Amino acid sequence: MASKDDMDFTYTTIDEIFRLSVGESGDYSGAKYDGDFSMTLEEAQRRKHTFIADSLNIEKESKVLDMACGWGPFSKYVVEERDAESIGLTLSEGQAEACRKNGLNVLVKDCRTVKPEDFGQFDSIVCIGGLEHFCSIEEWKAGKQEEVYTNFFNTLYDLLPVGGRFYMQTMTFSKNMLDLKDISLDSDKDSASYVLALMMEEFPGSWLPYGPEMVERNAAPKFKLISKSSGRLDYIETIGQWRKKFRKFGFKKYGLYLKLLGRYITDKDFRQQVAVFRVSPNRVCFEREIMDHFRLVFEKV
Repeated sequence: MASKDDMDFTYTTIDEIFRLSVGESGDYSGAKYDGDFSMTLEEAQRRKHTFIADSLNIEKESKVLDMACGWGPFSKYVVEERDAESIGLTLSEGQAEACRKNGLNVLVKDCRTVKPEDFGQFDSIVCIGGLEHFCSIEEWKAGKQEEVYTNFFNTLYDLLPVGGRFYMQTMTFSKNMLDLKDISLDSDKDSASYVLALMMEEFPGSWLPYGPEMVERNAAPKFKLISKSSGRLDYIETIGQWRKKFRKFGFKKYGLYLKLLGRYITDKDFRQQVAVFRVSPNRVCFEREIMDHFRLVFEKV
């Protein structure tokens, strides 16, 4: 799994810049347009939150575990709109601090290690984008990817009652994924090889599942699949909207960009990691069907 240091680079490093661009409880995962790209990003994110809460039957006083909660947008929604109780978990110190300042109950903890004795059982659990970081390249090379996912579903099984539901939103590798040996930062800048190498720099320590089938296979037989849908086109639009917001001028935000300039000049690894500000490898991978994106609802049997 991606380490706490990996998560702190990806999320804590850009914490304040992100919140200045997208808002205090900004959602750093694909929105839900359902083909209506006339919607604002905020409207599409709210549609996603409503869809998740409805799919999980979240109502007043429901107890919800928000795994890999980010800046807490879904926790905020269920607390304010559904009058539910939410506990959020993240590996990013920056995210946790921002969430707590905004009144959310968020802890720095590896969600894969949660046990019933920690918080009891939950009526429902969400993991929006977290699975993307659960398997490292080293674990995949060692043939342990399936084991990683099976163990995770065993954790979920212990945290839910029979009939309890789990929502997962995750990127997956798709039909045009390359072999690892063919991925390189030395490749042509327009190539799939280079774009995938940038992805690995953006999300160090992370390796995606090979399609939703890999996830479903490791959820069975303890969970049945209730619904599945692709959000690939929605994510392409989401990324485009994020990039507009990141580039919109603000004195404080651009001051933070300037603070990173010295590190950018002196640190080659950092230059590669922030190359994503010039080109979005996620978006290119979705456009070329190197990656897909799925929304999955499971129920404990």
